[in-house]
Amino acid sequence: MLRAEAKKRIEKLRQVINRQRYLYHVLDRQDISDEAHDSLKHELWLLEQQFPDLVTPDSPTQRVGGESLDRFEKVEHSQPMLSIEDIFIEEELSDWERYIKKLLGRSNLEYFAELKMDGFAVSLLYEDGVFARGATRGSGTVGENVTQNLKTIESIPLRLAPLAISNFQFLPLRGISRRGTISKLPKELEVRGEVYMAKKDFEKFKASFANPRNLAAGSIRQLDPKLAAERPLKFMAYDLVTDLGQTKHSEEHEMLAALGFRTDNTARVCANGEEVISYWKEAEKKRDILPFQVDGIVAQVNESTVLEALGVAGKGYRGMRALKFAGKQAATKILDIQVQVGRTGAITPVAQLRPVQVGGVTISRATLHNEDEIKRLGVKIGDTVVVERAGDVIPAVVQVIKELRVGAEKEFHMPERCPMCKTKLVRKEGEVARRCPNTNCQAKQREYLYHFVSRKAFDIDGLGPKIIDQLMEHGLVLDAPDFFELTEGDLMPLERFGEKSAANIIGAISQSKKISLARFIYALGIFHVGEETANALARNFPRFARSPVGRQFQSLSFKDLQQIPDIGPKMAESIYDWFHAKENLEFIKRLQKVGVAIHDTKYKIRDTRLAGKTFVLTGTLDSMSRDEAKRRIRNLGGEISDGVSKKTSYVVSGKEPGSKLEKAKKLGIQTLLEQEFTKMIKS
Repeated sequence: MLRAEAKKRIEKLRQVINRQRYLYHVLDRQDISDEAHDSLKHELWLLEQQFPDLVTPDSPTQRVGGESLDRFEKVEHSQPMLSIEDIFIEEELSDWERYIKKLLGRSNLEYFAELKMDGFAVSLLYEDGVFARGATRGSGTVGENVTQNLKTIESIPLRLAPLAISNFQFLPLRGISRRGTISKLPKELEVRGEVYMAKKDFEKFKASFANPRNLAAGSIRQLDPKLAAERPLKFMAYDLVTDLGQTKHSEEHEMLAALGFRTDNTARVCANGEEVISYWKEAEKKRDILPFQVDGIVAQVNESTVLEALGVAGKGYRGMRALKFAGKQAATKILDIQVQVGRTGAITPVAQLRPVQVGGVTISRATLHNEDEIKRLGVKIGDTVVVERAGDVIPAVVQVIKELRVGAEKEFHMPERCPMCKTKLVRKEGEVARRCPNTNCQAKQREYLYHFVSRKAFDIDGLGPKIIDQLMEHGLVLDAPDFFELTEGDLMPLERFGEKSAANIIGAISQSKKISLARFIYALGIFHVGEETANALARNFPRFARSPVGRQFQSLSFKDLQQIPDIGPKMAESIYDWFHAKENLEFIKRLQKVGVAIHDTKYKIRDTRLAGKTFVLTGTLDSMSRDEAKRRIRNLGGEISDGVSKKTSYVVSGKEPGSKLEKAKKLGIQTLLEQEFTKMIKS
């Protein structure tokens, strides 16, 4: 990037970051996620590292926080409450460690690592062991007096416990017997930590607040302490500012616990950077089961004198870093927008991105769903956008940061014709997607073949997209029945195939010929019919396999189909039309002719307590996989649905629920948290 271009980008980034900091720290709200905000700050920091002459004293990288509000008494901190520079990848930690070792002229350093709680930082001042004043971080040097609100938090001791000297061999004697205690603490003692709310306590507030951190911040900055008292806030200490003889940060944690404060019980001393990385990885694996929200870990040089010797650079200590977890959101730039053709002919716009880390994975593509979504977002080629990857879903663009536009961005227009076969696209009334109507479109057929062999369909091991592409290019497979007529001799001449690999794939194809009715229906690729709808059809028509294929479905009316759980008018129409199309019945006959055998789907119903109840699952469950949850519902006579409708009895909400939860609330459908659900299905 040229200097002139970098200068413009830096100016734009500073404007956006400063606005977000004001919204977050002063007004207690935000309009982009913390993760996206972090990635913008990191981009700014990297650009300033590349062009150090563009660094200014007022850059967001050189300051700590926002300004204090006038509605509270201002408090000047005895020592600045500094922020911490972020690290996102292991290589950055290694670079930092080499840097501080070079500054110190040392080959080894001990670190202290602890969880980085996503809470609200405060300072607590004790006078003669009694809680006297509590203050927010504010600007880092000046905060707000929120003492009365902090007094409502039971985990903040109003009087400190005396320190038993015998418990701390590292303390200098200073004329005090090891058998004694420090009953009279220093005149002033300062402790710093995080105010937070446990995940389970946040459940009843989540309709009004974006996350527990926002709720904690809003509660502490209420003028009426009664409102803070009504909310189950907690406090965790991480820093003992006052010198009581400690020489290491690990010793501070011991003393804080002895004084009566909650501390991080997962924190540990790390002998080197490798142990820090190990703790980082362990913590990320456990983040979802922790009772509170964390967004990373903090690692610092354990020896206090060494930490002080390293000093301060920019917004924080040189000897301290925040190692952030892989975010589910990040900000990046759209380089181009292209379209792809799905198995049903739907045309999907896909953003080509500047590569960015999201959820621990580098992504360079993200779906824009359809042209209505592009209009809603107002997205243009060249825009800086927020990209989201929740769970293992396909990354999606969720927000445009329009303030970063420079005027060179370009409008995107959906094509009028299929990019593969050039057939004019159609958009049916009531649908958001444009579709290619050409039944012989090669792009549609390619996507359908991917679907046909997928895990929830015929599940043919070894037949991935690359091999299917190869088979199509050589004319060996034009349609799904062709898979079952392949021989080892067909495969062996192809690139990367040998005798053994060819035999393995042919064996897998042969084994897949016997298939359950539910998986067979899913494999057909009927528009609107997902896994659960296929299961519902199979459960309601178990005689399908014993009669001429398709006859059961041909005899059904729209009304009959709509009586089945999970099937509404649009889905009923799609199923009806599919089984009344001559070419589709011929397709099924061809599958049977090449040896595909359909067997009834058998369900072991232990009892019928959930009979007549239809469930929709959304989000991630801690205690079981989604497949296990579905199995247990079916074993108790219940039904599973892919989507929320008036027929839905319950929506089970796990972590990070999607739009299904919002739809359930609008329709007045009862929602179950995981604990409530497990109690319902308990034997």
